[in-house]
Amino acid sequence: KYLFEYLKGDAKLLATDTYFSTFISNGVSTEICFILFTFFTLAIIYAGVQNGIERVSKFMMPVLVVLSVIIAGYSISRPGAFEGVKYFLIPNFDNFSWMTVVSAMGQMFYSLSIAMGILITFGSYMKKDVSIEGSTENVEIFDTAIAIMAGLMIIPAVFSFSGGDMETLKAGPSLMFITIPKVFASMGLGTGIGIIFFLLVLFAAITSSIALTESAVSTFQDELHWSRKKSTIILGVIMIGLGTLSCLGYGPLSNVTIIGMQFLDFFDFLTNSVMMPIAAIAICIFVSRVVGLEKIEAEITQDGNTFKRKKIFNFMIQYLCPIFAFIILLSSIANAFGFISM
Repeated sequence: KYLFEYLKGDAKLLATDTYFSTFISNGVSTEICFILFTFFTLAIIYAGVQNGIERVSKFMMPVLVVLSVIIAGYSISRPGAFEGVKYFLIPNFDNFSWMTVVSAMGQMFYSLSIAMGILITFGSYMKKDVSIEGSTENVEIFDTAIAIMAGLMIIPAVFSFSGGDMETLKAGPSLMFITIPKVFASMGLGTGIGIIFFLLVLFAAITSSIALTESAVSTFQDELHWSRKKSTIILGVIMIGLGTLSCLGYGPLSNVTIIGMQFLDFFDFLTNSVMMPIAAIAICIFVSRVVGLEKIEAEITQDGNTFKRKKIFNFMIQYLCPIFAFIILLSSIANAFGFISM
């Protein structure tokens, strides 16, 4: 929706305080955008791994990186933006706490797609001669690099626009959909940068949506022996049903809450804060106690590949990861019910 408005030249309209709240409270507009996005995702999934996912990813991922570099370069060149770069990259231990670590662990789950089924699904498509450890290193490097790039895109620009007001960086969704459009509106090339930025956001969302949807579709195919066509159609119906609740949760269904949360917030809490840590703990137990670490080593070292991280992997999968996942689970639930503040 924002990309469309920027393409129309309505940058000033997007910079108003009320545009975002008006949009999300309008069930019709959000539902139309959601259905278009869902159909686009399903069309790629329907085309299959090679003809759909691989082709789209080969195009979108390099473009996403290039757009990130362009926006980050423009952002840090704004007057006063260097203070934002220092704020972002130089540690301030006065603001450090145990909850900082817990929040970072939670972000790691989301960022690396841990316990979502994505890594297992795409890992199953890997050829036998591809190094698992080498692929893992690529994920580490690119995930970290893109995360740093995202910070350089947003924080210096907002810092420059706000005159160094750090509170503007804690605004949650409104940072992207209210503050950032205001930043772009104050720039000379704001409309063009807005188009590039929200095109980047759209690409990032689509690639994530494809990965999550493929994980579910492949499960239907493997476990229920459905065809890709049948799996995609049935999953599409489920997606539209649940997604519609989220779309209408701040509009016509705003009075309906679950444990004090709107549908979108509740689904976010249930999946990210409860289901993912539980799945992570279950995976650690399954890999270390049921599958066995010897089989993992055999899988990694086939075709002459080495297992350089054997000791640290064994220690983490048996002890460290389950403990951290359990901490994330408890702290997330405690935060949702107001016992602690993250």
